[in-house]
Amino acid sequence: MSEDYQRLDQWLYYARVAKTRPLCAAIISKGRIRINRQPTSKPHAKLHIGDILTFPAVSGGEVRVWRVLDLGERRGPAKEAALLYEAITEDG
Repeated sequence: MSEDYQRLDQWLYYARVAKTRPLCAAIISKGRIRINRQPTSKPHAKLHIGDILTFPAVSGGEVRVWRVLDLGERRGPAKEAALLYEAITEDG
């Protein structure tokens, strides 16, 4: 059986949202992440290709909205991480 999901904390780490996986888990545990408009506080939440993530930028300020394009295999360079998601803007 192929694995068609990934743990949310692991995916955020691979997408370089925070420097460590425990920091990603802490962000999730505070209830600051939404998957398809549903709030979650579980780092082990299942993330699928096509899901929409909504979360505040770690540095503060704006809210990010991303569509998951792929599941990660490792934490690579920023250019590789950017292939995991598509930023959705109000402009379309």
